[in-house]
This record gives sequence, structure tokens and C-alpha cells, in this order.
Amino acid sequence: MRAVAVFCGSSVGSNPIYLQQAERFGERLAEKGITLVYGGAQVGCMGAVANACLSAGGRVIGVIPEKLKRVEIAHQNLSELHVVGTMHERKALMAELADGFVALPGGAGTLEEWFEVFTWSQLDYHSKPCSFLNVDGFF
Repeated sequence: MRAVAVFCGSSVGSNPIYLQQAERFGERLAEKGITLVYGGAQVGCMGAVANACLSAGGRVIGVIPEKLKRVEIAHQNLSELHVVGTMHERKALMAELADGFVALPGGAGTLEEWFEVFTWSQLDYHSKPCSFLNVDGFF
């Protein structure tokens, strides 16, 4: 596996372990030489997974819609940052760039993104693995 798309929250959540495990997941991706593909933000668990991956020497590709550049605060220190027009374009590009998908704790947006790629798998649009990282019983 060369790249994993991670869906997670733009906030840190209610339990500090969510942030800690996002950081650990980012570190592990870098250690394994797997590129992180994610939503492009520098805040919340999204920022934590990206920063940890970068700090550990990993490659990180962000994909963020123009409308969210200021809301989610687009990360300016990534290996690559793609600014797209819509959420649909964000999800499509992330799916194209990734060899698999993982959802970390997050809200409705995290689940919506994950369920879309999972549905695409069920419909045979792709055969990439889709999984959850169930931190502290979140899922």
C-alpha cells in the first residue's frame, strides 16, 4: 500500500485520546513509508495526523475545498496541497490518490466521507480496503 486516505475531525473531540491516536497513526504511516492523504486542514485531529506524519519524515497530501481554506485553516507545510472547488471534488481526488481508507474519530462529515467510499466498494467502483480505527470505543 502506497497511500492511505484518512477521514477524521477538524476538531480535537471530547477525549484527549482521539488526538493522541491521530498523532500515533500519522507517525506509523511515516514509519511504514505510506503517504497520508487527508482533508488538508491544520486544525483538530486532521492537523494532528498530518503534523505527526510530517514530523516523522512522511509524505502528506492534503485536499481542501476553496470554501474551507479559511474555516479549516489550510495546512501550508504539506508535501502537496490540492485546492478544489467542492466537497465532491475533494472526495473524488482523495479516492483517486489513495490505496485504502481509514476513518478515525470525527463527526458527521467523517462518517459521510467514509460511507461514500465504502459504498463505492460495495458497488465495485473500487476494491480498496475501508476500515475504522476504533479509538476507545468511539465507533
